[in-house]
Amino acid sequence: MKEKLEALKNEALAKLQTVQDPGTLNDLRVKYLGKKGELTEVLRGMGALSAEDRPVIGQVANTVRGAIEEIIARKQEAFQEQETLARLQAEKVDVTLPGRKLPQGGIHPLTRVIQEIEDIFVGMGYHVAEGPEVETDYFNFEALNLPKNHPARDMQDSFYLTEELLMRTQTSPVQVRTMQAMKGEVPVKIICPGRVFRRDDDDATHSFQFHQIEGLVIGPNIRMSDLKGTLQQFVKEMFGPNTGIRLRPSFFPFTEPSVEVDVSCFKCGGHGCRLCKQSGWLEILGAGMVHPRVLEMGGYDPEKYSGFAFGMGAERIAMLKYGIDDIRNFYLNDMGFVKQFRGV
Repeated sequence: MKEKLEALKNEALAKLQTVQDPGTLNDLRVKYLGKKGELTEVLRGMGALSAEDRPVIGQVANTVRGAIEEIIARKQEAFQEQETLARLQAEKVDVTLPGRKLPQGGIHPLTRVIQEIEDIFVGMGYHVAEGPEVETDYFNFEALNLPKNHPARDMQDSFYLTEELLMRTQTSPVQVRTMQAMKGEVPVKIICPGRVFRRDDDDATHSFQFHQIEGLVIGPNIRMSDLKGTLQQFVKEMFGPNTGIRLRPSFFPFTEPSVEVDVSCFKCGGHGCRLCKQSGWLEILGAGMVHPRVLEMGGYDPEKYSGFAFGMGAERIAMLKYGIDDIRNFYLNDMGFVKQFRGV
């Protein structure tokens, strides 16, 4: 039996030395070391050996098994290294190739305008205030001197959720909420940017949703001249140092007196062009002195304090500033449109 084991070892080692692929190696492993392999078949005859010969033959069998397993392990390691090298060669990256440029993002023109307006007013000492888009009828209308039977409500067709809840039609409710939160303390000096909603047909100049930026100042001895000076400073920073303003009488339920505010056309310098329809002026916002009734409902004594308020559409400002002729462009997710303003 010892001779059979030695012959089996020599045969196995000779064949294993010439193996060229992992499949053949596995076949030889099964042939010699498997449960039904040749080494197992030889060892089945140990039952016929004497008690003295069994340990000797067992030691020889372990030596044979160890020799075969060692060469199989070396071969498997060599095949694994070859496979790894081949995969690395196939998957290698040419580091000398030029890199691929990632697309550079940019700020949406509407967002840019809102941020610019905020920066201007923050620079004048204003704070940014925000409020909910789903608003109560009280804050959206009644606290702004617009009771339920007021005809001016017809100008703001609204999205009502219930009889008392609606999508806000303006950011003015933020002004009332701020006044009530201040509990009569002064000064109040805020701007209120945000999205508003009105039941309107979408066209080049109208949208059911748009952005408003409103401002409010309350304190002792606030006058119309303070409002005019503030807006004059704003338009110069927004549209250029040579921009002027004019105030035209108007009506808003929450201000008295009320004005429409125009800026001199920054494209033609007020001489008349296509943008200003040859008038030399562009309408940009509404403003006025806070109505005494609104002051009272906000918790302020109109005999002691006064204030001014103004409101503008961010889309309107952006359209004028960048020469955009259709408000729908802001909401269509058209990359061709947005990319025009990447470096603005």
